[in-house]
Amino acid sequence: MNTFSNVGDMLASLRNEANLSWSELSNRTGLKENTLQSLESGRFFKREVINLVLNTLGYRLSFTPVKIKETASLNHISNQLSDFIKNGFNDFDISVITHSIQCHDTEYAEHYDCIFHNSVTKDFLVGDSLKLFNDACHSVPFPKPLKYNFSFIDLFAGIGGFRLAMESVGGKCVFSSEWDKAAQNTYYDNYGEYPFGDITSPDIKKCIPDHFDVLCAGFPCQPFSLAGKKQGFLNETQGTLFFDILQIIRDKKPSVIFLENVRNIVGHDNGKTFSVIQNAIKDEGYSFHYRLIDASPLVPQKRIRCYMVCVKDNAPFTFPEINGPELPLSSVLEDNVPDSYTLTDKLWEGHQLRTQRNLARGTGFTAFTADISKPAHTLVARYYKDGKECLIPQTGKNPRMLTPRECARLQGFPENFILPVSKTVAYKQMGNSVAVPVLKIIAQEIVNQFNFK
Repeated sequence: MNTFSNVGDMLASLRNEANLSWSELSNRTGLKENTLQSLESGRFFKREVINLVLNTLGYRLSFTPVKIKETASLNHISNQLSDFIKNGFNDFDISVITHSIQCHDTEYAEHYDCIFHNSVTKDFLVGDSLKLFNDACHSVPFPKPLKYNFSFIDLFAGIGGFRLAMESVGGKCVFSSEWDKAAQNTYYDNYGEYPFGDITSPDIKKCIPDHFDVLCAGFPCQPFSLAGKKQGFLNETQGTLFFDILQIIRDKKPSVIFLENVRNIVGHDNGKTFSVIQNAIKDEGYSFHYRLIDASPLVPQKRIRCYMVCVKDNAPFTFPEINGPELPLSSVLEDNVPDSYTLTDKLWEGHQLRTQRNLARGTGFTAFTADISKPAHTLVARYYKDGKECLIPQTGKNPRMLTPRECARLQGFPENFILPVSKTVAYKQMGNSVAVPVLKIIAQEIVNQFNFK
């Protein structure tokens, strides 16, 4: 996502990029030309009007409070989503409708039909809206499974790594939630389902079905305050995103909880964070099993993550063994990569100078070219900034960054997975994602050890 300090300049840039005059944009939006001119000059600022113009141009603007300031971030909308937004559907409408289509002909159909009739104010059957949504939800790389053996929900869904893994072993996603707009768009483009927004919202929690088999979540690692210890673990986690997971566990009682987090969560805050998570889940009547697993035998990346499987009624669970030779980075590299991925002389010289200086003082930034006969270092969300975590050597020129497709391969995403148009967004999403093949193996073991009915 790109942050703009001057919304007027942004609108002017996007209008020019689309080769539209004020008159042509006026006809498309229904706004007066002088209103558009005032928006671009900065003399007039109204969010609803700005979003109307952006939606017409195929974008949306999200406003996020950060301390005392508010940042504006721009997200490209897929063509299908853009059509729906132009037709007057808001994010919640699209989430409800796509979930309803995904769960049609299942036991969850009535649940979403009820939400739809109570919440979606726009007449869904007007014009071609019904056909548009149905076509869009079925013409994606990973459409809903025709048959399924168990159900799951996808919290902090990101771009759907958990979904790919769970559906590959016979699962059916019956609810998804993700607050990041760009990730929601990518999720929709690939699965035909638009995740609900912020899971901390009581209105969003009400949309979760009462019965499902597995709760999946790759939740953020946050410290917990121990002030509420005497009041029980639910109070102790108040104010964190794990608290919302715990609320859902308490209310819905799924058979299995499947979680993923960074390896450092085990020792985070001197072990207090992990202790709170473990005890809070056990307090709800679940066994708690975890393992640190390196993904490098399955994808060419040194990515060690903490995987947790918790089972209702304190049932046991045995993690599968994941071992074998590490895969080389060379196995995912593309041929004939455009020169735009090659570092400029200025950037590469800066990397080398900072690396020498920081090696001398024993701390800070370092950047080296990768040994492509070995796994890459861990892919991170900041990779888009300068690529220092994984620089590919090139004969006769500066090293280059990985392409977004190579990053997707490092996480085990299929070749037909649709990536965002923006490289920056793609790098962020892949850096924040999960190693899909690891999840698949654990998911298969969950299915093998438990008989879902």
